[in-house]
Amino acid sequence: MMTDRIASLWPEIVLFITLSIVILLGLSPQAQWRRLTHWITGLGLAIALLLSLYAPEVTGLPVPALAQFIKPAACIMGLLLLLGMSAVDDRLETRLAQGLKFDPLLTTRGEFLAFFLLSLIGLMLCTSATDLIWLFLALELTSLPTYVMVASSRMKNVGHEAAVKYFFLGALSAAIFLYGFALLYGATGSLHLDEIRAALVAQYEETGSVSVLGLMGVILSVVGISFKIAAVPMHFYTADVYEGAATPVSAFLAFVPKTAGFVSIMLLGGMIVGLGEDGQTWPEAFRVLLWVIAVVTMTVGNTMALLQSSVKRILAYSSIAHSGYVLIGIIAGPGLWAAGTGAAADSSILTSNGFGAVVFYLLAYGVMNLGAFLVLACLHDPERHQDLESLDDLSGISRRHPWLAGAMAVCSLSLLGLPPLIGFFGKLYLFSAGVSAGEIPLVVIAGLNSAISAWYYLKLAGLPWLGQPSAVTDRLVPTPYLGRPAAAFLSAVGVLVLMVAGAPIMRAGSEATACDWGGAASVAATTPSPIEAADQRQSMLPPDDIDP
Repeated sequence: MMTDRIASLWPEIVLFITLSIVILLGLSPQAQWRRLTHWITGLGLAIALLLSLYAPEVTGLPVPALAQFIKPAACIMGLLLLLGMSAVDDRLETRLAQGLKFDPLLTTRGEFLAFFLLSLIGLMLCTSATDLIWLFLALELTSLPTYVMVASSRMKNVGHEAAVKYFFLGALSAAIFLYGFALLYGATGSLHLDEIRAALVAQYEETGSVSVLGLMGVILSVVGISFKIAAVPMHFYTADVYEGAATPVSAFLAFVPKTAGFVSIMLLGGMIVGLGEDGQTWPEAFRVLLWVIAVVTMTVGNTMALLQSSVKRILAYSSIAHSGYVLIGIIAGPGLWAAGTGAAADSSILTSNGFGAVVFYLLAYGVMNLGAFLVLACLHDPERHQDLESLDDLSGISRRHPWLAGAMAVCSLSLLGLPPLIGFFGKLYLFSAGVSAGEIPLVVIAGLNSAISAWYYLKLAGLPWLGQPSAVTDRLVPTPYLGRPAAAFLSAVGVLVLMVAGAPIMRAGSEATACDWGGAASVAATTPSPIEAADQRQSMLPPDDIDP
């Protein structure tokens, strides 16, 4: 048992060894050793990626194969994000080159990259959490390093102010979901997810409903974790923190804590899946909570984004809105491995999988959102000593920087969900899962919100090409850090690659998020997923060598 658990943690072990080396090299008085920290971090992520491709399933989880999808995705996104983190300690390094005496207390390069890796480790550990203590520690390991990353990423008071807001709201959210965990323990007498599930199923079979204490525990846990995914009512920090942090750190916040939050919600939801009234997927109180949070989150995010002039604030409210879209997949519920019938009696069939839509959309959103943020980080205003930030700054940049304008257009239109870009297929998968689950009003509201978002996404895509350059635009200079435009370009290319190769990734995500716990969950619907429905339609077509 312990051997199997260690085998599932090798990617995290490699990243921990990497950060230990990086933090020591970052304290070296020799510049060439300090410069190696980025390369070693990238090497550690590459090795962890290879190991994560062979990660075994984790027994005792409601979603045992979740790590097989999330861990590789985290490493891939980590490599892209690392390219954008190339400005750490830049001013100090310049002053050291000019003759400033080296003081290890002043350098932050190694520490910053160590916190970067620690947060990624926390995300990966969330996928392997088999008990509430592990899940709590993994969530906090994901969040705590980001507070320091925000504070140290910009040498301005605005960065420190953002970190303080982020920290105090984070502490509040931790208290809320920890109290929810305590209620779950009180309702079931166990901290292990499989034992909690068994106790809740036993209560359901005896009384026909989940105990009030257990249900309140799950609900409070989800409300607290809403902070991680930037969902209402725990969203207030988002715009200020994204604006105050360095642009690459804002991109990091939009993917890593958000993904950890949704992973945790899937694990907690897996404990009560199928335990609703009359065998519904969710207890009605839990479904209504998610429904309300999803509607309010996407509406507040899109409405507030319309009022912003800062591109970073627009993308921050966009991040809130996308959390609302992703919650549709949570409401649709996980797929279940069910016994086949008829000719497929000896096989298993994967039922409609909203969780699969969630993990696929998180990957797609991470790539296209990273590209949009890093375009901002590629241009610098030397007079104000800051990256491109406002819509006026963005206007007309195609005349001098057409590649950056093209990357912004591709990523923004994909965030909008314009076909045939990957954002369209991601939303289609989410909305199809919602329709399959009978949540048609919710899908209609999400469609209307997507239409509202067209106003600001088309601005982000069109202003670089159609707008007139401002005085600020004319003085923008390219960043000297080549990793940033490389990451922005790779993200735009990733949007196009996912557009072509999305089907196998969707299928992998659907299989990795199938719930393998039986009991009352066996009542789940058997509507095929969009992927399986397409495969069924394809099997009905005549062979190529027959003239129709």
